[in-house]
Amino acid sequence: MNMMDFNLLMNDMVQQARGEMETSGYEQLTTPEEVESAFARQGTTLVMVNSVCGCAGGIARPAAANAIHYDKRPDHLVTVFAGQDKLATQQARNLFGEDHLPSSPSFVLLKDGEAVAEVGRHEIEGHDPMSVITHIQALFEEHCEEI
Repeated sequence: MNMMDFNLLMNDMVQQARGEMETSGYEQLTTPEEVESAFARQGTTLVMVNSVCGCAGGIARPAAANAIHYDKRPDHLVTVFAGQDKLATQQARNLFGEDHLPSSPSFVLLKDGEAVAEVGRHEIEGHDPMSVITHIQALFEEHCEEI
């Protein structure tokens, strides 16, 4: 495979990955400014740190799409794309705070802009989507209101 074919393939994967998140109702944050204003919102926000790796496509994005079908859910759904929107992702990680271990894919639940819980890559990779969904919904149960 030559470099041009590889770049086209990667572009397709990125577009598909973005599309899956938008279809699921997640707002794409592509700049540090968008991250800043999304994280400033009151209420609860689920941030999905997306990536092109296999466990993002096979586990994390399906979990992101399905976890939100629950009685309690965040007020806002947003996503940053690690490796693609680098500055936006960096800004998100800065705002997640000192205790955050950067990993992608991952989920971070914010309450009034503060990180209250997260699901790291080590809790996604090698797990089945259903267990990740259950984990995310347990966080919703604890931190979110009924919609």
